[in-house]
Amino acid sequence: MGKLMPATVLVGLQWGDEGKGKVIDYLCGKAAWTVRFQGGANAGHTILFDGERFALHLLPAGALREGVRCGLGWGMVVDPDRLIAEIEELEGRGLAVRDRIFASGRATLLLPHHAARDHAEEAGRQGGEIGTTRRGIGPAYEDRVGRISLLLSDLVEPDGEKRLRFAHDAANRRLAERGGEQLQWTPMLEKWKVWRQMIGPLLADVPSMLHEALERGEEVFFEGGQGTHLDVFAGTFPFVTSSSTLAGGACTGAGIGPTRIDRVIGVA
Repeated sequence: MGKLMPATVLVGLQWGDEGKGKVIDYLCGKAAWTVRFQGGANAGHTILFDGERFALHLLPAGALREGVRCGLGWGMVVDPDRLIAEIEELEGRGLAVRDRIFASGRATLLLPHHAARDHAEEAGRQGGEIGTTRRGIGPAYEDRVGRISLLLSDLVEPDGEKRLRFAHDAANRRLAERGGEQLQWTPMLEKWKVWRQMIGPLLADVPSMLHEALERGEEVFFEGGQGTHLDVFAGTFPFVTSSSTLAGGACTGAGIGPTRIDRVIGVA
């Protein structure tokens, strides 16, 4: 392949598992940035790098490439436990990534009660299951659209714990309605403190950083998760994910205008 355009979006053209990880890994070695713009830990790429196999669920493929900055766009729902575990796993395998990760403070925070709701709601469909991963992705997006979700930025806000308690109590009421197990507050608060310490330093104004990079002519690679037929609007509804997996999702999910996109690559 020739030289990359400044802004390239790569998406899957089927239901995911098209081999996007291999293509992304090949292309992003020359990029200044790689950016995830939608989905959560329900998506990801398996990449063979330097003879080792890596499974990335939240971090973009650029995490494996020295010097490539990694963006988590505001269109994502971020499981903080999974993000921390993924960073620590890569660091344990000799890859320095922490200083290259920039997470939008406006990304949705996926909390344990989202996964609990996902389990309870899917179990309650009694033969009409959608087939979710039960990782809380759908409920997290539901809360975002309902304007009641917490954002990553709440981790460092003075009233963050207060907002967390409100969301925690509301979630327990919903779980009670569905016969789900109640979640305890004290362990949740302890998790919150760890998340604030570990993820707080990663927060950044990702859209502004991307605009500045593109203005400098740097190559930015936007990674789509899953595939076209799982798009919440264009996919095989209702058996879809909860976000837009199309190329246009890079604009709304990363915070860039459509005229910034120079090339779209579809992997079938």
